Amino acid sequence: MEAYTKTVEWMFQQLPMFQRVGAQAFKKDLTRTIKLADHLGNPHKNFRSVHIAGTNGKGSTSHMLASVLQQAGYKVGLYTSPHLKDFRERIKVSGKIIPKKSVVGFIKEHKEFLIENELSFFEMTVGMAFDHFAKVKVDIAIIEVGLGGRLDSTNIITPEVSVITNIGLDHTAFLGTTLPEIAREKAGIIKDSVPVIISEKQKETTGVFTEEAKKHNAQIYFAQDLNIPKYHTDLKGDYQNKNIKSVIVTVQVLREKGWKIPEECLKNGLNSVKLNTSLQGRWDILQKKPKVICDTAHNTEGLSLVFKQLKKEKFQQLHIVLGVVNDKDLDKILPLFPTSAIYYFSKPGVPRGLDSEILQKKASEFKLEGRVFNSVSEAYDAAKDAALDEDLVFVGGSTFTVAEII
Repeated sequence: MEAYTKTVEWMFQQLPMFQRVGAQAFKKDLTRTIKLADHLGNPHKNFRSVHIAGTNGKGSTSHMLASVLQQAGYKVGLYTSPHLKDFRERIKVSGKIIPKKSVVGFIKEHKEFLIENELSFFEMTVGMAFDHFAKVKVDIAIIEVGLGGRLDSTNIITPEVSVITNIGLDHTAFLGTTLPEIAREKAGIIKDSVPVIISEKQKETTGVFTEEAKKHNAQIYFAQDLNIPKYHTDLKGDYQNKNIKSVIVTVQVLREKGWKIPEECLKNGLNSVKLNTSLQGRWDILQKKPKVICDTAHNTEGLSLVFKQLKKEKFQQLHIVLGVVNDKDLDKILPLFPTSAIYYFSKPGVPRGLDSEILQKKASEFKLEGRVFNSVSEAYDAAKDAALDEDLVFVGGSTFTVAEII
């Protein structure tokens, strides 16, 4: 087994990771991240950054912004999670994933420290990203929050600007059970005198953000309220419109801070997100006949937007390949799914994957009917075999479900 595969396996197995094992990976403390940063020589102080939090849209927003800045000629670091296929997708520089030797080298050099201080998968990954960005001398890094904000490992940076996309009821076991509680956690990324952009104005959360911004003497912008000309992006789905708005406001704030981002670069960057950053899994059209679309949306807000978009598609019969993780609130998400679709229930191939028979049983309570399959790939093949040219196959429910068919 090559050194890279062994290294990544060690990272996954040795230490709990929220995406795989859930609650036990969540650490409510930044002490160890600060200790690791100190051990690495505080690499995050050697580059400028933009910090992006939110329930939905932070991945698309991060990639759009990275693309625009790349187009403007900057060397851009991009830190996101989770990955679809390869761990290295989490750490990119101007669209190129971190080299395998850098992953191997980082773990080899710091393994003793990582074990001794019981650093989580996420903590060590953040350390690796910051170390890599400093070593290759990025001009700016777009840093996406992993979970929450206030206690997220990425929250040791002082960015040029902070962005909070939206607030939804996701990860309630860690972040709170009401929108204001969750907003308070996300607002934890607001720093003293650092401008903050809120993509979506929600009456339950506006007060929380305004109060936090005031406390930190941070200029606050509600992108939704601003009169912004219409721009286009190569990322499909009407739901990207809110993300585009916040990217444009962010660019305006960066320009005021002296960043040179010509209008042409803004337009071209928004239209070349996939090319510049290799983003996958956001309303991806995988084939035409039958049409196959996949999307990584997995919570109430994200799925609502996806099904709104699906209603605009023309098809004879809808086939849905569905797989979810076991901590998903099915009573909240299943009512969003159309009863007219034919379902192919599957289990994503991760420890947190929900058994497909349990999923089918629960789905039938909401009049969602279909067959059970042993794997996502089996379910996907069956859906494509059953679908006629005029039909539509949708694959989703979890990032892991999408990862297995891309």
